[in-house]
Amino acid sequence: MALPQPLAYIFEQLAGVFAPAGSNFSLTSLIAAFLIVWAVIALRRRGRKIELRVLIRALFPRRIFRSMSCAADLQYFLFNVLAFALLFGWTIVSWKWLSGAVFDGLTATFGATTPTALPPALTAALATLVLFLAYEFGYWVDHYLSHRIPVLWELHKVHHTAEILTPLTVWRVHPLETVKFANILALCTATASGTMNWAFGATLSPFAVNGTNVLLVIFVHLTLHLQHTGVWIAFTGVAGRIFMSPAHHQIHHSMDPRHFNCNLGSCLSVWDTLFGTLYVPSRLQEKLRFGVAGEGAAAHLPSGFLVTPVIRSLGQLVPGEAAAPALASSPEAAPKP
Repeated sequence: MALPQPLAYIFEQLAGVFAPAGSNFSLTSLIAAFLIVWAVIALRRRGRKIELRVLIRALFPRRIFRSMSCAADLQYFLFNVLAFALLFGWTIVSWKWLSGAVFDGLTATFGATTPTALPPALTAALATLVLFLAYEFGYWVDHYLSHRIPVLWELHKVHHTAEILTPLTVWRVHPLETVKFANILALCTATASGTMNWAFGATLSPFAVNGTNVLLVIFVHLTLHLQHTGVWIAFTGVAGRIFMSPAHHQIHHSMDPRHFNCNLGSCLSVWDTLFGTLYVPSRLQEKLRFGVAGEGAAAHLPSGFLVTPVIRSLGQLVPGEAAAPALASSPEAAPKP
């Protein structure tokens, strides 16, 4: 018996999020995150037994699920999964067209290049690394602009109003910001792809899982879900200047002025290192508070996280309006120079 069309659509959309291993919210990655936390806690307990039910109660306390912040995250998840694709287009910039335009432009300027004689596996590995770095750069640029430009900050601030971090917080993104993010990523990765194809004289394809760069899939399974939790896993030293640990991103959400304007990367911290926006966490857990100062319960209501940000963003375009702080996690914070 066929399901009614609305139910079939819901199941199809949810399956597209949870089923593919290449999804940024796949069941395999969520299970991997849970197992990593279990292993980390077990190591910290130095062999002392830890029961599964106790672990589950510790990781999923009722206070989290009863909070307005978590309820808003769930609403964002449902909106972005079920309604976003029907209301908004993901990209304005055509990735394929831009990649081809870059390739054609370089060919017209410098001439065609001889097709590479490198083994296909090696060129695929190079493409995987280059496009992953381009993705990370696009993520950093988008994140930097979202904090720096007042009009964009009002939209991005929605993500920072989460007072309790859970893996669902990754979906706490205003739809207009998602459109901006997708187009900036298209510009960065398509430019990298076109340049790389010209340099090697061939169309290079990365290793991928369900169409997602395999390096990004690996990071989704290892670290990204843990960034929006209270589990403190910190990379320090050289590792902390290369990789974005869960603690790096938790610090990014902190309301402490010492933590403003930092750790804007996704999987890597190399761009933060290069551009001076890195804050390396310590191994000992810092006491953090999350959220945006001055934002009340309204920030967790549908009107507060969908309509109000647009009104405030448009208000930044009106001459004489007070500008939102640049690169800040709190509207009361002064930006760094």
